[in-house]
Amino acid sequence: MRFDVLTLFPEMFNNFLSTSIIGRAIESNKIEVNLFNIRDFATNKHKKVDDVPFGGGAGMVMMCQPLFDSIEYVKNLKKDKAPVIFLTPKGETLDQIMTEGLAQTYRNKRIILLCGHYEGIDERVRENLVDREISIGNFVLTGGELPAQILIDAMSRLIPGVLGEQKSSEEESFSAPLNRELEYPHYTRPAVFRDKPVPEVLLSGHHAEIDAWRKSQTKPVRKKI
Repeated sequence: MRFDVLTLFPEMFNNFLSTSIIGRAIESNKIEVNLFNIRDFATNKHKKVDDVPFGGGAGMVMMCQPLFDSIEYVKNLKKDKAPVIFLTPKGETLDQIMTEGLAQTYRNKRIILLCGHYEGIDERVRENLVDREISIGNFVLTGGELPAQILIDAMSRLIPGVLGEQKSSEEESFSAPLNRELEYPHYTRPAVFRDKPVPEVLLSGHHAEIDAWRKSQTKPVRKKI
């Protein structure tokens, strides 16, 4: 799976792409992540990418020219139908079902992630070049870089071989095997720590009883306040 990321701050991805599971996934060629600096496509003297909004108002808006040119450049890198996904609070709220669908649809394919900033992007970009809008929640961040990293992480861990054991991604919170509920508790050595023991059933070696206990410990998703 290939992620092409359009951003004003590619340096924000340095640690994310070089550590832990994502870093290993890139090293083993399970995923590919390419970063493109939108500012490199600005044609004005000072590489300006934002301007005041027509009609007035606070803040700045990302301009058409750098966005159109950068998106079109990245789209034309390959003769495919890679979708442009804009990370924005106005988009569909990301959840595990959506993540699984995206991972399945774009396995061995490419997606383009657009990270906005300031007060947003010129509406003409959304109308003409954006295929889908995704939000990570009903709150506002300073830019789309963190949501892009979250989406990359959530999708990548569903690719076979990215996690050490595929079952790790199958039996966890919000997954279908757990009926989209929250995952059961986990314990590891020692069996007793500061007089706090592990549930006896987990030490029994009786797999049917352990499975039953784990199912009994799954919890419904917490309702929104």
